[in-house]
Amino acid sequence: MLLMVLKAYVALLFFDAYLTRGNFGALYERVRRCPLRDQTPAPEIVGRICAAVDMACIWYRKEVLCLQRSAATAYLLKGHGVKAQLVIGAQQKPFKAHAWVEVGGRVVNDKPYMPEVYRILDRC
Repeated sequence: MLLMVLKAYVALLFFDAYLTRGNFGALYERVRRCPLRDQTPAPEIVGRICAAVDMACIWYRKEVLCLQRSAATAYLLKGHGVKAQLVIGAQQKPFKAHAWVEVGGRVVNDKPYMPEVYRILDRC
């Protein structure tokens, strides 16, 4: 588990660099083009990766934004053969944007009702 938390922390650093530079497009492309590893994922891998990212967020050097957290989660899941999608949504009044990860149409790293609260703008 410690190795998975370390990988999650490095992924947070990686995606934080994109956000710090204001390069949302590059972050999006990095997640979208992340190759899906050709392996059958272990049944418990989704929960393990989400827990590792949550733990890495606790130890991260600054507040982790939902986009950074979700990009790291989707990237790690795809790297383990899970068909994960980074989902970006927004609501109009009051205006808010949010990001989360879905696997098989199910939210895995946030509250399950996120698709009902936010209009989905894109998936990658």
